[in-house]
Amino acid sequence: METNNTDKKIVTRFAPSPTGFMHIGGIRTALFAYLWARKNNGTFILRIEDTDKEREVEGSIKHIENSLLWLGLEWDFGPETPGSFGSCIQSERLQTYMEFAHKLIEKGFAYPDPYTKEEVDDFRKKSEEEKKAFLYRDHRPEKFEIWDGKKPLRFKVPEIKRYTWTDAVRGELSAGPEALDDFILIKSDGYPTYNFAHIIDDYYMGVTHIFRADEFISSTPRFLSLYDALGFTYPVFVTTPPILRDDRTKKLGKRDGAKDILEYRAEGYLPETMSNFLTLIGWNPGTEKEIFSKKELIDAFTLDHIQKSGGVFNEEKLDWMNKEHLKLLPETERNATMHEWLCTNEKITQFEKFSDTTFVSKLYPIIFDRISKWSDINTLIEAGELDYFFEAPTLEKGMLSVGTKLIQDETKNANEEIRKYLKHIKEIFEISPDEAFDSAETVKALIFDYATEQGRGNVLWPLRVALSGREKSPDPFTLVSILGKVETISRIKKVVEILT
Repeated sequence: METNNTDKKIVTRFAPSPTGFMHIGGIRTALFAYLWARKNNGTFILRIEDTDKEREVEGSIKHIENSLLWLGLEWDFGPETPGSFGSCIQSERLQTYMEFAHKLIEKGFAYPDPYTKEEVDDFRKKSEEEKKAFLYRDHRPEKFEIWDGKKPLRFKVPEIKRYTWTDAVRGELSAGPEALDDFILIKSDGYPTYNFAHIIDDYYMGVTHIFRADEFISSTPRFLSLYDALGFTYPVFVTTPPILRDDRTKKLGKRDGAKDILEYRAEGYLPETMSNFLTLIGWNPGTEKEIFSKKELIDAFTLDHIQKSGGVFNEEKLDWMNKEHLKLLPETERNATMHEWLCTNEKITQFEKFSDTTFVSKLYPIIFDRISKWSDINTLIEAGELDYFFEAPTLEKGMLSVGTKLIQDETKNANEEIRKYLKHIKEIFEISPDEAFDSAETVKALIFDYATEQGRGNVLWPLRVALSGREKSPDPFTLVSILGKVETISRIKKVVEILT
């Protein structure tokens, strides 16, 4: 057995199958591999494992590339950038696998499978009846035929023994002889199996660290046996912890709401957020810091802080983290993106006032305060949360007094009192200069003393409802500064008339 060689230049790879869905677990594996390569000034390879043609989905390679590029995970070698080792697409490396298949045959470590599928099924059924594990090697033929490439080629395990190996995360692991079997190397269609191809590719590409999910632990003894048969040095195995759903009872899957990574882009999450968030599922920086840039992740990332236990994918935490990253964007960039999202929604662009860019720009702070991702803008629009900025709301009389103490005072007519307060505020606004409406602070200076004198809730609540038509909206000072002097007075006047 040859041991891990950690003195080489660090080379990592992400090797997905082009099956059409980029699960966040796979993306997290790519992130870890990328961060480790970049931290060590190493090489990161994107390899496409497309030997299972039945499962391949057209367009998946481009989808994989777009997913990584969105997150800023640039590769050194990939589908369109081969290295000195050749192509990074397995279906274009078939000759290499055949060469190593014949080397194994020459060494006596590979043989053509003489059995039909039905015969193998019978062997398996008999093992079940005898209540023992099925092992193909128990039925290995005494003499091997000459392989003509039409039958599957199986690996002949050189030595049945216990294997012990070291995982960078899990520590020392071992498995007994029952973990070893004669698995298929080359299928009858001429394509290699994953168990064979990835080992050949990792060798040729000089991969030093293999980041992989925990389901591959049980297969490791078979891999090690093949490494030994080929005389290859073992890479460093880095087992990543599973990503769990909220209740921690199982891994997060499609049925539990797992999404393709680019769905998060469509929902308006930032790539910086997704990299940050996914890295912290299963890796701990050892500090209380939670918000990281890509460079900070590269600098901080270490293998010894990868957790053994699974981490939960919590969407509330994701939304919080995305808002924190949104806050780091330059204000001009935030505003431009908000405008782009607004422009895509016909429900808001239909308003004549939407063409007034100065007016719309006043809404950006309001909108930003109420979103955690860009698609929340559409949620606000569809709920009518922005309508009252563009047109006067339809008002329900009862809403005007809900948030006041007037409804508790039987000696006063609530509507009459509210009419009096609003009429007085209208008169204050009418005699105030235009510049007094430029900001929430200057508006507040006009009416705050009066509101305090009469009871702030009694005055400010009905004013806010008169302007927005809603129980929940920005404060009345902000509303006035956005709507402007003329529109504010017009809306108050209408409510006063209703109450008369």
